[in-house]
Amino acid sequence: MTPATSRIVLVISAFLAGIVLFVIVFFMVTGRGLQTTSASAIGGPFNLIDQHGKPISDQDFKGRPFLVFFGYTHCPDICNVVLANFASALRGATPAVRKDVRMLFVTTDPARDTPDVVRAYLDRFDPTYEGLVAPAGTVEKAAKALYISYERPDGSQGGNYMVSHGTYTTAFLHGSARVVWSADTPVADLRADLTRLARLA
Repeated sequence: MTPATSRIVLVISAFLAGIVLFVIVFFMVTGRGLQTTSASAIGGPFNLIDQHGKPISDQDFKGRPFLVFFGYTHCPDICNVVLANFASALRGATPAVRKDVRMLFVTTDPARDTPDVVRAYLDRFDPTYEGLVAPAGTVEKAAKALYISYERPDGSQGGNYMVSHGTYTTAFLHGSARVVWSADTPVADLRADLTRLARLA
């Protein structure tokens, strides 16, 4: 192989590698397809408190698909959009899918989001949604395990402040992260993915 030919092969190989990387990132960000990921890489066991004040862990959803989204009830926009879109996707799904899939909302603002506040907020979207609360330090660790950005509120702004947090939703099944959706994933794509998750359960 001549030096010129070698350079061409290297350029083509780099180009193809770039295409493969782009496709992987595209599917992970848009949610167009189920992406299986090792649970040791994303997520893992968790122990939090639900909106009824009862302990809840990943073992409570063993064998069932569950979705995890971090947000807060005073969120001015994106949280409402994400929760509404998933509610719409579930409403248009079959009864079996609606029964099997669970949405877990982890509040990033435990100072203001009491269990009662979270329950009232989630009922606006879907009464089957489950709210999880925990001290900010615990939430921070859980978000880090899911590669979700999160800045703990410092309370310096009093009662009127915003919380910076990531807007991805992660689906888990059988101990593995199966798909990551961005906040702008179309409802039709969410419904299709939820249906496939339910079939894999």
